[in-house]
Order: sequence, then structure tokens, then C-alpha cells
Amino acid sequence: MDGTFLNSSHEVGPEFPEIYEELKKRNILFVPASGRQMLGITKYFGDIENEMAFIAENGGYMIYKNEELFADKLGSEYVAEIISTIRNIPGATAVLSGKKKAYYETDNQGFVDYISQFYTGNERVEDLTQALDDSVFKIAVYHPEGSEEHLYPFLKQFEKYDLEVVVSGQYWLDIMNKNINKGNALEKLQKVLNITPEQTMVFGDYMNDIEMLKKAHFSYAMKNAHPSVKEAASFEACSNDNFGVLETIKSYLNNN
Repeated sequence: MDGTFLNSSHEVGPEFPEIYEELKKRNILFVPASGRQMLGITKYFGDIENEMAFIAENGGYMIYKNEELFADKLGSEYVAEIISTIRNIPGATAVLSGKKKAYYETDNQGFVDYISQFYTGNERVEDLTQALDDSVFKIAVYHPEGSEEHLYPFLKQFEKYDLEVVVSGQYWLDIMNKNINKGNALEKLQKVLNITPEQTMVFGDYMNDIEMLKKAHFSYAMKNAHPSVKEAASFEACSNDNFGVLETIKSYLNNN
């Protein structure tokens, strides 16, 4: 979604409805895959939501035609230690992303307004180390000066618990159970629907997209993508601000 399908103003390209209808006629499934909360993805698709599949939480939660296909749960034994570490990183803020809502403990209203773009359902709690009445998919961590430099060096230690610690955006890092990623979620969906990698087209811009790119013959890095993503992809699409996903799909449809 962010940095790939949506432009920098978090807008869907104006040609999407027309392109989507053509995909539907050809029995091609359109699948948004994101580190976002499920509600933060589905809100963009309105009446067609019940026709689509969605991969949310970096692969931790997946639905198809409004039916749950997969839902992961992060072990609560790790949460308190990770949150305590995050509290000691200057400038870092944690969000627990759950099935019902996203949870945060900061009282910084600017941050709350910012994350509400991605986490439609959210709630402030006093202490993220305390048990929640919810299934938590991941710990998302934000740093305003950049996640790769200011978060990953301090949080990569939790890979020792067999957790995935992945830089998911310029300012975000996600911590999930091992083997939870968009690629494994896509592979599950491919098996359920009997779709091969040769029949799959994938687009991505950041490191949390790399596993997913490997599951498609037609793998595209956005022009604005991280260098490691461009290295992993077979092709390049124009930038998200030029709606490169839609332009590439449109070109494919016009030539096939």
C-alpha cells in the first residue's frame, strides 16, 4: 500500500476502478498486501472489499472474500522485554497491532494522529507490557529519524528468540513471529487458489516486500524502492507518485 500502490498523499490512483473491472473480467485477483492493520487496508476498497483477498500485518493476517484464511499470534512472553527495550531508545514509539485494535501508550497527540492514517482502530493503554484482551500480530516501532539506523541496531537482538525483525518502511520496523512475512502469506494464498508464481505479479518498495517478490515471476520494484528491493526484483515500475502499479498493470492488460 504505502510507497507502492498509494501515492505520497495516501491516495488511490484515479484509474483504479476501471482497471479493477478489467482484472475482474479476466478473473485476475487483486490482492493488497501491507504491514498495515486490516482495517487500514480495506477502507480504501469500499463495495469491492468482499470480492478481494487482503494480506495485512506483514503476512500475519489474511482474508479472502471476507473469510479468514490465516491469523498469527505473537507470544506474550516476548512483549514485555521488547517494549522495555523500545522505551530506552530515544525517539522510538511502539504500537502493538492486534486483531481488534492497535494499542499505544504514548500521549503524544501528533503521533496518534499520524498512526491513525494506518491504524483505523486504535486505543491508548497505560502500559503495553500488561496483558491485552486481544491477539497481537506484531510490534510496530516508529522512529522519526529513520528505522534502519535508529531502530534495527537496537532491536535485531530479538532475532535470538526466533522472531522476525524487519525494517518495513523508512520510519517503521516490525517484530513478528518467525516465518511471518508477506511472501509466506502469498504462498498460502497461491496454494488455496491454485495460482502459480508464473501467474503472479507482485510490486514492492521496502524490505518487508522482498520475500513476496520471490513468490512471483513478474516481480516489480517501484522506482522509489529501497536498493535491496530493486536488487531482489526482476523488473522496475515507475514511482508510487506516478501510480506505477496501475501503469504496469494497464500496460500488461493492453498487451495481452
